[in-house]
Amino acid sequence: MLKILIVDDEVLERKVLSRIIGSSSDLVKVIGEAPNGRTAIEMAIELRPDIMFMDIKMPGIDGVQAVKEIRKFNPEIRFIMVSAFNTFEYAKEVMQQGVKEYILKPSSKKDILESLNRVSKEILEERKRIEEHQHLKENLNLAFSIAQKEWVSSLLLNQVKDITFDEWGQLFSVEITSGFIALFSLEAHEGTELTTDELQSWHLWLSETLKIVVKKQEIMIGPLNTNQIPVLVLCRKGTEKSQIKISMQSNIERIFTFFKKESFKGHLKIGIGRLYSDEKDLNKSYHEAVAALKQLSNQNKRYFFLEKQELKELPSQSAIFEFEKELLDAIRQGDVNNVLYIYDSFISKFNEKTSVLKRLLDEIFILILRMLHDLGINYQQVPLFTETEELIELVEKGKTYLLEVVQNVQVWRNIHASGILHNAKEFIELHYSDQLSLEQVSEYVGISPFYFSKLFRDRFGMTFIDYLTGIRITKAKEEMNDTQKSLKEICFSIGYKDPNYFSRVFKKVTGKSPTEFRKTAQVHNY
Repeated sequence: MLKILIVDDEVLERKVLSRIIGSSSDLVKVIGEAPNGRTAIEMAIELRPDIMFMDIKMPGIDGVQAVKEIRKFNPEIRFIMVSAFNTFEYAKEVMQQGVKEYILKPSSKKDILESLNRVSKEILEERKRIEEHQHLKENLNLAFSIAQKEWVSSLLLNQVKDITFDEWGQLFSVEITSGFIALFSLEAHEGTELTTDELQSWHLWLSETLKIVVKKQEIMIGPLNTNQIPVLVLCRKGTEKSQIKISMQSNIERIFTFFKKESFKGHLKIGIGRLYSDEKDLNKSYHEAVAALKQLSNQNKRYFFLEKQELKELPSQSAIFEFEKELLDAIRQGDVNNVLYIYDSFISKFNEKTSVLKRLLDEIFILILRMLHDLGINYQQVPLFTETEELIELVEKGKTYLLEVVQNVQVWRNIHASGILHNAKEFIELHYSDQLSLEQVSEYVGISPFYFSKLFRDRFGMTFIDYLTGIRITKAKEEMNDTQKSLKEICFSIGYKDPNYFSRVFKKVTGKSPTEFRKTAQVHNY
């Protein structure tokens, strides 16, 4: 409903305009009448109309002056100027205020309604554009939020190979040259446990707080895993390393200030990895953040930056990354023999470095839990190591844990995964005509898009998009048997919005355009 305000110093003119407009359409409504420019300004402030019919020549503040004043506080109002003076100077003056419509007294009903319809159409089209833009923005924000979690998860598992600082910079519209990982942990008060709802509430709080606190750095917030949240902090070009650390310290202090005002049943701790200028090294920063977080258990601090000297006893990072990648892949496949082989081969390189191995196993177990969570496997057990355990005890405890994990994965792959993929295929077959996405299907079956995509390809030998396309093209072929249906109708009925795109996809799959295919089918049927 568009609100109309009529301004004219002649009562009869106001009544005629009001009657004509009021009976013209259900889309418009006259909400008031003003006898002069001053009253028009006051009523515009109070009633906020969409359109104002404004007489130009009025005593006191005239129509042109009133338009100028109203535009100062509400430039969105559209004006239709009404005047008995058909002069260029009047028209020129109102046109300078952005007014496009100018009608002469006495005005015919046809002129009034045509002018009103043009302005109304312009307003409604602009509102539609704004609404579509907002809807697109919301969808992009949702997609970007999902992508952030997937990127950060993949990064921590050392599986991101094809995204660079330049590409991240394009997403944020700034030049990114370095980054690091900050690992946030909410540890329950002694004698208490944090519920899933409390942890999810904390995750939401942290996401919102970081957006408020972190300036001149872009952040990507990872998924909640047990009680930890990894955050990728990306740094802009031209920022000195010393400035980055000082800025991060200031941000962290502000985060703790906000945290004190909340009622979370736990202690907030933060481990920060080192800054890297090569995106391939961000996985190192994550491991350093894990190590920094562990240092806090031995120190009376709330956060800790892992500096270079703390890394002396760590083995080769490349060896660790390769071990993690191979082990996680083997676990995901449920390959118990390969898991044990990879584990034993890696352990044999450590000799007597018990403390180092203990730290590394803790890290890999966290990654395993993250992977299980993404797969939808509810397995929360983690082996607890004591300070007095010998190397051999440590190794055996780790091996026992890995065997338990693999058994759970095997059960999931044999039973649950089959059920998931069956449900996914049913969902796709039921909703193929919608604007269906990988994220929607993965959310429906309850696992992350990243692992749903891998699982789908592993099991069926094709991607989700290939499978969806195959269903749509098959349905299109069936629809083409109905000669009463146009190709455009068929295109829309199977989930495509663009007939040209549908035609390209159809030809790529079948080798023929939709038109050629339909002709061939008709000849064959004949």
